[in-house]
Amino acid sequence: MTVDVEDWFQVQAFAGTLKREDWEGLERRVEANTERVLEAFARHNVRGTFFTLGWVAERHPLLVRRIVAAGHELASHGHGHEQVHAIGEARFREDIRRAKAVLEDAGGVLVRGYRAPTFSIGPATPWAHAALAEEGHGYSSSIFPVKHDLYGAPDAPRGPHRPRADGVPELPMTTVRALGRNLPCAGGGWFRLVPYPLFRTGLRRVNGLEDARGIFYFHPWEVDPGQPRVAQAGRLSRFRHYTGLDSMMARLDMLLRDFRWGRMDEVFAAELGS
Repeated sequence: MTVDVEDWFQVQAFAGTLKREDWEGLERRVEANTERVLEAFARHNVRGTFFTLGWVAERHPLLVRRIVAAGHELASHGHGHEQVHAIGEARFREDIRRAKAVLEDAGGVLVRGYRAPTFSIGPATPWAHAALAEEGHGYSSSIFPVKHDLYGAPDAPRGPHRPRADGVPELPMTTVRALGRNLPCAGGGWFRLVPYPLFRTGLRRVNGLEDARGIFYFHPWEVDPGQPRVAQAGRLSRFRHYTGLDSMMARLDMLLRDFRWGRMDEVFAAELGS
């Protein structure tokens, strides 16, 4: 069970509409929304991994400490939510180095895990896993082996693997094989769009027929139907971002009830050598 801790205005869908330099003046809702997530996890006795932006940790260090105090794994989502393939290796190293330092200072724990913003590690970033290893990370969960207009590496392995001998292990997002292609079964917008029983069936297929562990992800803003509306964003962006927010918490409660969940570093301990 994983949470990508970022605020509503930091999503890629609004990147062409909300300027990065304006973030500081926008209403921050990430702390209250993450608290709702922590409460839901506590109700179901679930521990997960929180891939947290360094930008958020700088402004909400007490939230980071509460995540750690509740027994969850603290991991990195980078610092400024910039796509890895867009910033290049040098800036990528700066970004993950800064985020790791901020998170470890706020949380008082070692940060091993990393997830790229918008799953932006793939064929265009062959250096990424080695850079993560050199900067002190222990694993990545950044590849989504699907075809998508914003991200995806459909030819990547569907299970845990090591893209480079000198790099960190990769724990890719969960997919199901159907109609000769990989279909997403890992959360995000797809979880809010498809009927819950269909999503549950897909995840049970991964667990049962494939005898594999699934990785689920979502964002704190997805449990916040009252968040500001970005009317100037494109129709597709608004559809992706706002559809299903009203029912997300109820769906999440069902998901937490219907499956057994754990932290990434514990569920994949064998693959990570821990």
